[in-house]
Amino acid sequence: MAPSPFSAPAGLAAVSSVGRRRFLRGAAGLGAAAGLSSLLAACGGDDDKAASGSAPSGNADAAANLTFWTWTTNIEKVVAIWNAKNPTQQVKVSRQAQGEELLTKIITAHRAGNAPDIIHAEYQSLPVLVSNGVAMDVSSLADSVKSSFPEGTWALTSFGGKTYGIPQDVGPMMLYYREDLFRQFGLQVPTTWDQFAEVAKTVRAKDPKRYLTTFSSGDPGWFAGLAEQAGANWWTNDNGTWKVAINDEATKKMATYWGQLVNSGTLSGQPMYTPQWNKALSDGTLLAWPSAVWGAGVLEGLAPNTKGKWRMTQMPQWEAGGDVTGFWGGSGTAISSKSKQQAQAQKFVKWLNTDPEALQAMVTAGGIYPASTTGQSVPGLSKPPAMMPNQPTFFADAKKISSTARGFTWAPNVNVTYSAYSDIFAKAIQTKSDFGAATDALQAAAVADLKKQGFTVA
Repeated sequence: MAPSPFSAPAGLAAVSSVGRRRFLRGAAGLGAAAGLSSLLAACGGDDDKAASGSAPSGNADAAANLTFWTWTTNIEKVVAIWNAKNPTQQVKVSRQAQGEELLTKIITAHRAGNAPDIIHAEYQSLPVLVSNGVAMDVSSLADSVKSSFPEGTWALTSFGGKTYGIPQDVGPMMLYYREDLFRQFGLQVPTTWDQFAEVAKTVRAKDPKRYLTTFSSGDPGWFAGLAEQAGANWWTNDNGTWKVAINDEATKKMATYWGQLVNSGTLSGQPMYTPQWNKALSDGTLLAWPSAVWGAGVLEGLAPNTKGKWRMTQMPQWEAGGDVTGFWGGSGTAISSKSKQQAQAQKFVKWLNTDPEALQAMVTAGGIYPASTTGQSVPGLSKPPAMMPNQPTFFADAKKISSTARGFTWAPNVNVTYSAYSDIFAKAIQTKSDFGAATDALQAAAVADLKKQGFTVA
């Protein structure tokens, strides 16, 4: 059997967490990478065998009592629909924790032999579950559901030719801008990053108190999404050997671009999700925000006085006429490799993430942006976000953008890489040093940690 790309024979698998965003909610304080609370030794042997991808055990229609560990808002209302229709196959929701804490509990429960049947996992943290033998290979389910998702979205839960979860929600990136202020200053909406830089210079020339946007050292997920759009592939795996390319040509090009604008004073270098940043969005100090589909909800919570003044459009492109974006946020649904009800769990997971009724309920009750193309057209998305009544086609536009999003394979040490990003780029901003060189430092940190954990690195 070929080695799992996430098997660390003698190493450690680190638990990661990237704050989950809600596109219909205006909650402040949305974090990026959470701090590392523990290092958990990677499992091997029986766990690797349990997750190796054979057909799920059990009869999909047999009676079952499934447990589902998740933090999805109001997911109980969605599960209630399933339970009403499937009286002999009941699903019980358990809100153990979220983010890093939930991962720690899941892995601990897995080792104790009492893991939940169904697991909610952020895309960046799914490799941790795989490396610890927790998430089973659900490739046998792929043929019946893969066509329901854009290619870039499906790739978020697939590694080394195998699938370890079904996508639930996504955060395709897009550009938000103050339509009223663009009109006031006579600015054209940029369609390329070259134009974006020119608009940024014009903003500073017209009003030195304002900036087009900011570059944040506190949001590595944001930076990763920008790298995805530029064409980067940070991690790849070949028969158990990892190749790390965080300082590849695409990432360096993107990082150097932003560094030149920040170091010259053309763009702000203040982090996001601070009181100062919140105020800048509200008072017009910042005119634009490269964000994700959930950004409208954030704006509603942080800058309610600007309702109807923002507009959303496609991210600027590196090549004129391009049509690609990246992801910032999202999660999938995995199944425990030790579950004794795997077939029934797969039946539920398929329903949860592809059934129109379930997707509609997740939008209206849970406030998520579904990963499946069907979910992105449910009636609950027929009206624009409350913050943007001036753009009635918001979700139709978002669906088109979502279909162009590309991601990349995540590694088992995303949390360490993200933490290093924040330190390295905060220093680069402070010292006005080369952002391209900062990607070299980030590369070195990521490689060193993978080796420390016991993974084979090219």
